[in-house]
Amino acid sequence: MSKQYLTFHTIDDAHPSEIFALAATADGVFSASGGSAIKIHRPPSSAVPVDGAPPPAAAASADTAAVEITKAHSHGCHHLAAGRGGPGKVLASAGFGQDAKIWIQSPDGDGGWKEHAVVRPWGGSAKSAGAGAGAARVWAVALSADEQFLACSSEAGKVAVWDVVAGRAVHLYETAASGAAEGSFGMCVDLSPDGRFAASGHASGTVYVFNNDSGRLIYSLTGLSKPIRAVRFSPGGTRLAAAGDAGIIAIYDTRNGEHVASLSPGPASAWVMSLDWSHTGEWLLSGSFDGRVRVWSVETGACVATHSESDQTIWAVRWLPKTPGRAPEGFCAAGARGAITFYREASGSG
Repeated sequence: MSKQYLTFHTIDDAHPSEIFALAATADGVFSASGGSAIKIHRPPSSAVPVDGAPPPAAAASADTAAVEITKAHSHGCHHLAAGRGGPGKVLASAGFGQDAKIWIQSPDGDGGWKEHAVVRPWGGSAKSAGAGAGAARVWAVALSADEQFLACSSEAGKVAVWDVVAGRAVHLYETAASGAAEGSFGMCVDLSPDGRFAASGHASGTVYVFNNDSGRLIYSLTGLSKPIRAVRFSPGGTRLAAAGDAGIIAIYDTRNGEHVASLSPGPASAWVMSLDWSHTGEWLLSGSFDGRVRVWSVETGACVATHSESDQTIWAVRWLPKTPGRAPEGFCAAGARGAITFYREASGSG
């Protein structure tokens, strides 16, 4: 079985430097890079391919003109998070200056975004120095679907769950071994759509899964052994995908941590930098260090589509939310080239 996806729009000059993060909502796609601005791109609403034909260039250009959150992170931004399938009114970001922020959409309807809060689950300053300073430095962020809770991982391996409305940490989790001052670098984090579970991936190759109802660690997963760069819960929260430098995507049953599947392109597999589930949970999207974007069938474990328009790293991939004005299914990818490419499923594919 294979699926065909067509490139229907590319923003070549989305950022002047590498794009490290994407977040997608019904209103648009957010992107962040080594620059200080977060940009919002609105994919062409009328740009649904017909018989493989791309949309008119003028229409595409008009619809994707970027809105900016200027000076969002002075040293650049490496993580963005939006609530999957949620209202699309809250955005979270984490920057290279060790600063994490929450943004809310302006209520006046002008399409603008305003800073709501700076997130410091462990207190202190992002620039704190000395022993244990890494604990105060948020690295990765993830939002629950209802945009009420934010998960954060830190350089010191700590994990937190933050109440967006109350502006405080509701859970502070430790991953360090007994007697150790710090744990392994928390490279990625995710929340299940209902916010009940949090998962973090670490430089040690371990994935930790926490129950936010009980406030306890449920289990740790050590099968990949190399740095974990992406963890992602399925839409129903029953599966967890994890991947990184091992070049393999491992899928686990969230009820008991059982390893139920491994997805691999073969012996030439490259580091996996980003993952995202389709809204039905049938397909898994991955972006890799070798510049390839792949679509996987979760049921069969097969790669059903591969795009390799560049040999430069793909840092971020995201499915586009399904809306009445955006059909058929699509996704976007971005990376070292500084461009964002949008794909749509070809008519009759699959």
